[in-house]
Amino acid sequence: MKTTLISKENNIAKFTMEFTAEEFDAAIVKAYQNTKDRYPVDGFRKGKAPRKVIEARYGEGIFFEDAVNDMFAEGYPQALDELSLEVLEQPKADFTDLAQGQGYTVTIEVETYPEVTVKDYKGIEIEKIVHEVTDEDVNNEIEAVRKRNARMVVVERPAKEGDTVLLDYEGYLGDEKFEGGSAERFPLRLGSGMFIPGFEEQLIGVSTNEERDINVTFPEDYQAEHLAGQPVVFKCKVHEVKEEELPEANDEFVKDISEFDTLDEYKADVKANLEKTAAARAENEMKDAAVQKVCEANEFDVPQALVNEEIDARIREFDQTLRYQGIDVDKYLEMTNTTMEDMRKQIEGDCLRTVKTKMVLKAVAEAEKIEVSDEDIDKECALIGMQYQMDTAKVREAIGAQGIGMVSSNIAFRKAVELIFENAVIK
Repeated sequence: MKTTLISKENNIAKFTMEFTAEEFDAAIVKAYQNTKDRYPVDGFRKGKAPRKVIEARYGEGIFFEDAVNDMFAEGYPQALDELSLEVLEQPKADFTDLAQGQGYTVTIEVETYPEVTVKDYKGIEIEKIVHEVTDEDVNNEIEAVRKRNARMVVVERPAKEGDTVLLDYEGYLGDEKFEGGSAERFPLRLGSGMFIPGFEEQLIGVSTNEERDINVTFPEDYQAEHLAGQPVVFKCKVHEVKEEELPEANDEFVKDISEFDTLDEYKADVKANLEKTAAARAENEMKDAAVQKVCEANEFDVPQALVNEEIDARIREFDQTLRYQGIDVDKYLEMTNTTMEDMRKQIEGDCLRTVKTKMVLKAVAEAEKIEVSDEDIDKECALIGMQYQMDTAKVREAIGAQGIGMVSSNIAFRKAVELIFENAVIK
């Protein structure tokens, strides 16, 4: 294959890919071998008819499309590599006439990644950010640890908000029980907001072994249409009332949950960790501020194709998150009475900013000749492997060449951020 660049201007590249007659004939033979069992011919078992017989029966060009597709799939990436082109969308291809024994030429026109030159990315002025860690922050952290180590104890008193009640309930619409409205010995924390509005509030004051009818009305937008906006009654019986009992914050508690012997030692360690986290958060905020200032200082057109790609990626990620909850993005749109077009418009502005930021960082990385080594990639793959209990080699194999390319880009972006921040003036 011979590749020739015709033109490259206004982010549009035009080039040709020329294939010889020998290359085309070899691709036809390959297409025949891969697809011959699709074409039945009388007198021959499936997949056993000679190529010439199939071509005589179905037409000389029967294998042309598969042959050309195979040649294009292999030759197009090679051409982009030879011409050092980074493209954004699917190409427009124009083929010359095809015939056996002859070569052919494909003329390609495709949108390319714009050439971005970034200025003023060194010496950016940003405000110093400091997040103080207070005694209240330390106490709140210790309180959270106490809650994580709390136990539930049965109490012989009426339930109050924050208690957990163990109850049976049956839901009635009129005189009929409705599907999905019943449970036995269900643990419900009062004030959790787990049930429809009004349900938990009416259980305040209930006692062990008490029966109580709860009258509520389902929201108008409730997903089960036959219940939406309907008044219902839940017949409840409470088996237990439990409250959360927190361990006392003292030396004994500290010995149980840490390597320290005293509460004071533990508090000092908690404060040191909070200060480390606060410092990292402040630094990340200053890095973000520096990068955004560079973005604001550089104006250029952001290709819509890249914005659309970012929108698509976010919607796929959102859909995956929803599927863990038992629904998908289509069901979500139905439940929220919105459309895919509305969703895309809502996130377009943020996606535009994200894409521009990536373009700026890419340009800085190129201008500074930032390199990403195999060691850098291995370290990143090792971190990924820790999440999925895979070794580095397995991660590399699983994500493939495209995934490695994305990992490499992300590392280059981070190095560009570090460079901008290291050269910033912090006031």
